[in-house]
Amino acid sequence: MPKVKIGDRFVGDGYPCYIIAEAGVNHNGDIELAKKLVKAAKDTGADAVKFQTWITEEVMVKNLEKPEYQKVVGDDEETQFDMIKRLELNFDETKEIATYAKKIGIVFLSTPEGKRCTDLLEEIGVPAYKIGSPDMDNYPHLKYVAKKGKPIILSTGMATMEEVKNSVDFIKGCGNDQIILLQCTTNYPAKLSEVNLNAMVTMKKLGLPVGYSDHTEGIMVPIIAASLGACVVEKHFTLDKKLPGPDHKASLEPHELKEMINRISKRTSFNVENSILKEIIGSDEKKPTKSEKKIEKFVRKHVVANVDIKKGGTITEDMLGVKRTGGAGIRPNHFYEIIGKKTKQNIKKDEAVEWEMFE
Repeated sequence: MPKVKIGDRFVGDGYPCYIIAEAGVNHNGDIELAKKLVKAAKDTGADAVKFQTWITEEVMVKNLEKPEYQKVVGDDEETQFDMIKRLELNFDETKEIATYAKKIGIVFLSTPEGKRCTDLLEEIGVPAYKIGSPDMDNYPHLKYVAKKGKPIILSTGMATMEEVKNSVDFIKGCGNDQIILLQCTTNYPAKLSEVNLNAMVTMKKLGLPVGYSDHTEGIMVPIIAASLGACVVEKHFTLDKKLPGPDHKASLEPHELKEMINRISKRTSFNVENSILKEIIGSDEKKPTKSEKKIEKFVRKHVVANVDIKKGGTITEDMLGVKRTGGAGIRPNHFYEIIGKKTKQNIKKDEAVEWEMFE
């Protein structure tokens, strides 16, 4: 049976479900609130607490519109860039949070976006790397993380089965086969009709441990996921659902997270009507949901110019980056196909790169 080791814990069939308490951006950019989230995660019995590490300018272009779920919980006039910048933790703050987590005895994890953030987490000594759904086909990022030689927990929201398999093959081709796949629906909160837990079972055919990253409200779905064999369950949590911010509403408060963990560890069943259970389990086809197709242009990444590129120039790897562009540009799984091509026009820094720009 496939298994992956995170720190001193094996993750896979036959081992206890590994619970990740996803703090995400629910710290609202406040380091003291972040530490309170770490302590709450420890007190609930979670195996790990996870944050997100990014530099906004390296993640997205400016003036990017927010998806609908972010608009309803904040300032409609605020751009996605401004909101994400406001929630960004700097490197010193991230180190301080990780140090605090180690001090109180809970594993610190984070989702890095870009080389500098990955290097920071490597310096901190994370035992594994989490890759969020928007980066699941970001080949240059996957390559950089894979080369660190540590386990990769890969969320697969918005992806088809073909994309999942291609990304798995790419990571393995980089010399890393320590991969855990998470079924995920990229919407906040996710509808029960779009959970599709059977996709988790389908992905298991790739011969890797599988789990579930939950964006639904409540504790029902992650408990059912664990009963269906999820080796990892990741769940957003907050100190208070009424706090301002994009993810609080779809998160659990600490007492709810503790109940979820207890019920998963004790394998307590969750009574649910057959019709609802059937809706949650869904089909065995791994594919984007209707809501994900609407949201993907806001969160999926595409290739952009890192610098101003002149007409007639030959593309080198350092000329290109991968950012959220609002849907424009070449997907990053084609990143390496662009290297060596000659440009037919000038390309401005941060401009989305399209195939017709090259000879």
